[in-house]
Amino acid sequence: MPHARATHLTRRGILAAGGALGLGAALAACGDDDGKDKGSDDGTKAAKSGPWTFKDDRGQTAKSDKVPSNIVAFVGVAAALYDYGVQAKGVFGPTKTKDGKADVQAGDMDISKVTVLGNEWGQFNIEKYVSLAPDALLSTMFDDAGTLWYVPEESKKKIEAVGAPSVGVSVYDRQLTEPLQRMLALAESLGGDVGSAKVTQAKKRFEDAAARLRAAAKAKPDIKVMAGSASQDLFYVSGTNLSVDLEYFKALGVHFVEPPESAKKQGGGWYESLSWENVDKYDADIILMDNRTSAIQPADITEGTWKKLPAVKAKQVIARNPEPILSYDKCAPLLEELATAIENAKKVS
Repeated sequence: MPHARATHLTRRGILAAGGALGLGAALAACGDDDGKDKGSDDGTKAAKSGPWTFKDDRGQTAKSDKVPSNIVAFVGVAAALYDYGVQAKGVFGPTKTKDGKADVQAGDMDISKVTVLGNEWGQFNIEKYVSLAPDALLSTMFDDAGTLWYVPEESKKKIEAVGAPSVGVSVYDRQLTEPLQRMLALAESLGGDVGSAKVTQAKKRFEDAAARLRAAAKAKPDIKVMAGSASQDLFYVSGTNLSVDLEYFKALGVHFVEPPESAKKQGGGWYESLSWENVDKYDADIILMDNRTSAIQPADITEGTWKKLPAVKAKQVIARNPEPILSYDKCAPLLEELATAIENAKKVS
C-alpha cells in the first residue's frame, strides 16, 4: 500500500493512515486499475450439492443454487476462511510484499495458489475476475454504508455485472468478537469444518487469552497503551472507537490513550494526526504499532523525537494489525501479546 497522505479525506489517504479504515460516503471514489499483479444463525450451512444462502451485515442475502467454489475475496477474508478449510481462488488487497513474500494480511495462505487481482489500493483486474468464473465475492466493510473494502467504487458496476453474489462482513464500530462469529458462520455456510479440533482449540485459546488480558489490565490499571502508525511526515494516534480490536481490548479493561473527538475530526473519527515534533503529545507506557506494509515499521523510524519516547526507550513497543485476520487462530495471539506486554510493562509515562 502507498504511504501517500492526503490533507483532505480521500479514501486512498484514509487507507494509508494507521487504524483509519474506510469512511463510506464521506470519502472520494477510487478508480479501477490494471491489477498488476451476530452469530452463526445468520449463516445457513448447505450440502455442497445443495442451495446456498447467507445473510450478510448489510442485511442482504446472497444466494446460489450450490455452495460457491470459485470464491474471490479480500485477502484478509480469504486468510480467515483458509483457517477454516475454505480456499479462495482469487484475492485482492495486500497479498505480496515487494520481495514476493506473503504479506502479513495473507495469513497462512500459500499465495502461489491464488490469483491476485490487485495488490494495492484501487487495483482490481476485472478480466482476471471474469476468467475465474466467480460464484461469490467476499469482503469486509469499514463503514455503515455497505462499502465492500478494496472493491473500487468506480469499477463497482462492472464487477457487479459479472453476477457473483457478494457478502460483506462488518468490522465497523463493534467489538472483535462479533465479526469473528460472523466469519465463522460464513465459513460454515461455505462448507468449512468449523467443528474441527483445530478450530475448537483455537477458540478456547482465544477465550483464555481474553481472560488473561482482562486479568493483566485489572492488575495494572495504571499502564497506558497508545495505538499508533507511522508515515514519513506524520504519526497517527488511533482512538479506540470504531476499531474492532481496540474496542474489544478496551472492553476487557485496557487503559488506552484516547485523542479527543475534536482532534480526530480530520481523520473521520478514527485517528489524530501529529507532526513528528509533537509525537510526545500523549504519555504512554506501551505503544501498539501498525504492522501493515502501508506503515513505516518501528525499526525504520529515524525521528529523534520517536526515539526519546519513554515507551520506545523502555522497549515497550509491540505490533498491531488494524485489519486483523478474523479467525480465532489469528486473533488469539493478538490478545496474548498485549497481555504479555502489560504483564511485563514498567510504568514509564
